[in-house]
Amino acid sequence: MRLATVLTPMSPENLTLAAQCGVTDVVGRYPGTKLDDLLRMRDQVESYGMRLATVEGYLPIENLKLGRDDGTELAAMKTLLGNMQQVGVKILCYNFMAGTDWVRTRLDAPERGGAKVTAFDLAEVECAMSLNQSRSGPRDEGHNARAGGSDEITAEQLWQNLERFLRELVPAAEQTGVTLCMHPDDPPLLQLHGKARIMNSVDNFERLVNLVPSPANAICFCQGTFAAMGCDIPASIRRLGRHIQYVHFRDVRGTRENFVETFHDNGPTDMAAAMQAYRDVGFTGPMRPDHVPQLYGEDDGEPGYTMLGRLFAYGYMRGLMHAVGQPPT
Repeated sequence: MRLATVLTPMSPENLTLAAQCGVTDVVGRYPGTKLDDLLRMRDQVESYGMRLATVEGYLPIENLKLGRDDGTELAAMKTLLGNMQQVGVKILCYNFMAGTDWVRTRLDAPERGGAKVTAFDLAEVECAMSLNQSRSGPRDEGHNARAGGSDEITAEQLWQNLERFLRELVPAAEQTGVTLCMHPDDPPLLQLHGKARIMNSVDNFERLVNLVPSPANAICFCQGTFAAMGCDIPASIRRLGRHIQYVHFRDVRGTRENFVETFHDNGPTDMAAAMQAYRDVGFTGPMRPDHVPQLYGEDDGEPGYTMLGRLFAYGYMRGLMHAVGQPPT
């Protein structure tokens, strides 16, 4: 297993802190299609003794999800894969949430000692949508939700678009040595804002990897999202096994309709058992803490992505890795 992180921002201070805490792998946001931008990101990370392992977030695939790409997004993704090959980045994490990204309805729910975490309550979303539709039409509510318009899309349409996406990109990924890792829908609802969601169950993740069977068609196992599905986390890790090539290590308390984030050591999931399951299935890829609490003095930071909670998570995760006999490498 390799201890990884996203850094917001990817500043000299945060890079130094991550390296001092034993992080080996860094996750970068989509840099665009210019090779030089990805090279600069890699060189910056390597100058601190770490590797750039993953590209994740802000990918140009919204029209591909909706089935209306004119070829522009597909070309950009193939260019990205080629650039990743040249730079030596092996994992591309994406999601198939149409019209939005991860959504929260509260950014300051209280956690241990007054730390602040994000939360989601479907009733609040539905109430806000109803009020807004009666006044000025629909709009997205919640942190990180991007307006996706009012076009509806069904689950079957999403599956068709996903299969088309994979049939185009998996061969390109195989040729470039990059692994595509699907992130689950967050929250893992059946639909949101009139748009269906499909990456919301273990069964559907098995369907995903069977659509286009390939080592390049893999899974980002986001523990918090699978926990919101009501899954037994260690059992789900063992069930999906070799298809898990990237991990978001986090936890939530509640259900898919109403949940709050937790400290990594303060949720309902047996995190030690989860780490043992990763070892048992032979997982050796990057694993990063996700959606950390905001601690004292971090009120001006981006909710879920501040640094102090991430430092706590690094130590906790390293301890679990050592406990199961799989120290980070």
